Amino acid sequence: MKETYHRHLDESIQLELNLAKLYTLYHDASEEDEDFWWQLAMEERGHASLLQQEKKQPQPETFFPGNLLAKDLEVLQKANNRIKSLIETFQKQPVPRAERFMAALELELSAGESHYQEFLDSPTESAAASIFKQLNQEDRDHALRIREYMEENGLGS
Repeated sequence: MKETYHRHLDESIQLELNLAKLYTLYHDASEEDEDFWWQLAMEERGHASLLQQEKKQPQPETFFPGNLLAKDLEVLQKANNRIKSLIETFQKQPVPRAERFMAALELELSAGESHYQEFLDSPTESAAASIFKQLNQEDRDHALRIREYMEENGLGS
């Protein structure tokens, strides 16, 4: 169980870091949306940082809430592979603005990221969960924010 937990935790950290990298690339390529992408990139880095702190706990698998991480390691791995592919593609040739938003929305609705949102929306069952949720209050529902931004800017959804 402990090894499985650590593999899930490492893959979850990588997911957040990969999203931060992708959103940073989007930031660098888009003057008109740079503030939006920067905010999301910083929040993803913050999520990764909190998960990295979890790893430093003597027994992270018992310290943090059981529903914090997605249960399906394969889904996390697929999401990470998808993001890495998008990063590689974007580095070769930036994709159009609307496609960036559609890709980000798809990723935020993926199992790994949507699970994180479900955790934030779930009832708080422990002191650790309460602390984690307080630290992430401002970072709620990236998918909703992306949709709203797309609508406000005529990017469809």
